[in-house]
Amino acid sequence: MTAPLTPPHQQPPGDDPWQTHAVGLEPGLVEEAPALKKDLRDAVIVAVAVTVAGVALGLLWLWLAPRVPLIADDKAVFLKDTEGEEAIGGDGTFILLALGLGVLSAGAVFLFRKSGGIPVVVALAVGALLGSVLAWRLGIWLGPQQDVVAAAKAAGKGVTFDAPLKLDAKGALLAWPVAAMAVHLGLTALFGPRDPEPVWTPGPMDEIGPLEPGPLDPGPLDPGPAGPPGSPRP
Repeated sequence: MTAPLTPPHQQPPGDDPWQTHAVGLEPGLVEEAPALKKDLRDAVIVAVAVTVAGVALGLLWLWLAPRVPLIADDKAVFLKDTEGEEAIGGDGTFILLALGLGVLSAGAVFLFRKSGGIPVVVALAVGALLGSVLAWRLGIWLGPQQDVVAAAKAAGKGVTFDAPLKLDAKGALLAWPVAAMAVHLGLTALFGPRDPEPVWTPGPMDEIGPLEPGPLDPGPLDPGPAGPPGSPRP
């Protein structure tokens, strides 16, 4: 004979093992979903803000980059100062400004999100690269005219005019993201949050305590003096 089963409508709440998984999601996944959304949202904010900062880099480059003076005659356009270093000054100015902006952007992102995270770091690198490209194109667009022949005709024969602003070393576009990654990594290593130290909890054997040594073994018992053969021992 089997025990009678309790009707479903009379069972106490909480006894159904399927109630805890009625939604179909594990507790860990439910907790990770808001954190992932926050990481992606912060990453988008960082990428957009750093990219927009490229406008400042482009304007500073246009303002601080040395001008290359040109002069034209009836046949061709020449450098006015053939021994001048203005031709390579544009690349150097862009690199120095990009390095400084990389340090500033990395510090700002670290203060914005000290906990770091892969999405935020990737957004910083992508935003810095896009900001460098934006600064490069903006400086060229706002700089002197790119058509040298038209600029020479507009200036006239024997009149000095500025050469178009250009970036010969395209590797300079990587100065900002490389500096930002290096500085952000250093700040995270020095001032970032640390993982909590593991807490030691005593186990069952630790609560017993150390075992104390027992008494020394006295060794075999002394049978006493031996009697004549066949006599019983005491």
